[in-house]
Amino acid sequence: MKNLGKNLLGAFTLLVVVAFIFSLFVNFGSSSPKNLDISQVAADVAAGTVKNITVNGNDLSLTLADGTQAVSHKESDASLTDTLKNYGVTPVELSKVDVTVQSQSGFDYWMGILLPTLVSVILMVLIFWWFFRQARMGANQAMSFGKINIRLFSANRDKVTFKDVAGLKESKEELEEVVDFLRHSKKFIDIGARIPRGVLLMGPPGTGKTLLARAVAGESGVPFFHLSASEFVEMFVGVGASRVRDLFATAKKAAPSIIFIDEIDAVGRERGAGLGGGHDEREQTLNQILVEMDGFDRDTNVIVMAATNRPDILDPALLRPGRFDRRVVLDIPDIKDREEILKIHAKGKPLDKTVDLRTVAVRTPGFSGADLANLMNEAAILAARNNRKTVTHEDLLDSIEKVMLGPARKSRVISDKEKKVTAYHEAGHALVAASLKDADPVHKVSIISRGMAGGYTLKLPIEERHLRTRSEFLADLAVSFGGYAAESAVFKDVSTGSSNDIKEATDLARRMVTQYGMSDRLGTRTFGKNDEMIFLGRELTAEKDYSEAIGTEIDEEINRIIKRTFDFAKKAVTAHRDILDKIAEALIKKETLEQEEFAALIKGSGLKSSTV
Repeated sequence: MKNLGKNLLGAFTLLVVVAFIFSLFVNFGSSSPKNLDISQVAADVAAGTVKNITVNGNDLSLTLADGTQAVSHKESDASLTDTLKNYGVTPVELSKVDVTVQSQSGFDYWMGILLPTLVSVILMVLIFWWFFRQARMGANQAMSFGKINIRLFSANRDKVTFKDVAGLKESKEELEEVVDFLRHSKKFIDIGARIPRGVLLMGPPGTGKTLLARAVAGESGVPFFHLSASEFVEMFVGVGASRVRDLFATAKKAAPSIIFIDEIDAVGRERGAGLGGGHDEREQTLNQILVEMDGFDRDTNVIVMAATNRPDILDPALLRPGRFDRRVVLDIPDIKDREEILKIHAKGKPLDKTVDLRTVAVRTPGFSGADLANLMNEAAILAARNNRKTVTHEDLLDSIEKVMLGPARKSRVISDKEKKVTAYHEAGHALVAASLKDADPVHKVSIISRGMAGGYTLKLPIEERHLRTRSEFLADLAVSFGGYAAESAVFKDVSTGSSNDIKEATDLARRMVTQYGMSDRLGTRTFGKNDEMIFLGRELTAEKDYSEAIGTEIDEEINRIIKRTFDFAKKAVTAHRDILDKIAEALIKKETLEQEEFAALIKGSGLKSSTV
């Protein structure tokens, strides 16, 4: 009703404006003649000031002796002669005036009557037509409420192939088989092979799941439909299931074809964990996907691809053979893959001769493909901001730290005391790391604030690691306490700068005891369950599967590990106080120490040989 009132007001305003403009055009450029009554006309005729009278029906058009135009009206049932005679005009006086009688045509007569009415009727018809058009569009939208907004991949725009995807060799091989099946299905069918129902791409965020799907779209040569799983979910129950039916019906008409559902965990979560039971919208949508993929109707050439970074929460029925037959796991790239990814993202960016992408790859362990793309982009932005025509090696190294920690806050004003505390804190981390053979080498130490960190110590592994040992974890804990131990030893006090170090160390020690079985006292078992569905979903809390006595022992073991590593950090700081002072003084003076500078400061000190 509110919109209807607005529409009516707009229509009325439009009608008034059109009428006003119409009247302006009708009267534009014409001067309105004088309007005389019939008695004045008779007096002027008697006085001889009227030169000509034109009679058109009951309308009189007069031309006076001075050339002035005038109009008047006579009686409807009498002629002009009789009318003027009644007003005392003699035939002699009238004979001096040229009288012209015009007969009004039928067209002019009817147009004079119908034109105002026709204009109004036409305007009203246009207004009602506009109203009905809006109502019909609303009805069409209501009827298409259960339709899915599916998009067909266009190979002519931003085409991606497997050559554009660096690394992921095994993952690409799995998907190349799918593409080959769609292109040459006969050789597979002749040997009895069945087309895979679904391919699930699993991996951490940024590892290239969507990029691989685009590569499949570019390589396959068959219709490729893509959408997000969140587009199924609506506030009305049943809409998601209707859209699933519409999706598969569209894909079957274009078969053989591929459907790609991004972030499938939006609707594929394990059933029985929602607030709505069997009538929950996500569960209805998931049920329909299960039926469409492997129900009674199995004669289909549609392959479903899906991507998720949370495969642990997906419903088991979705993961069984016959639904998602292939599970392609995408890992964080290793050093070789990182170098190849950097080369791909370096295309179109002029690199300086000093750039060594291998060194950049060494400094970026744990970076995903998306992180590396962001790194190259940040380096190009930094070069442009400094008015350079090429991207230098320093731009890339600065971008690594920006991606990891945030932008440098060089303008941040701190007191000399805080600067000294920060310098000794970071020197403590670096010194303890240099004292342990199981700790990663120190590549950079800085007291320049980045992001939320007041300073940072950059440690990087010598080689790629996929497994971590207990000795390495203990070394990491000792390094975490290095800053706290240095502050305590030098200033006999501690600051809030160690709060995050303590938090991370406590979490790591707890995982060592409860998840990794690295406690000699508690043995090789885990404590606590977080893999079962509960009322409000997974991981809201962990089930306690141990007694209060064991809980006390867990706390005691965590405290023991923390104390052991903290004591080592204190011992290392005390034993090498002279080296600690040298590192801190260098940081206060230069603010940043690279790997070579740090190695020169600790040379000859006999570090890097101890274990916790």
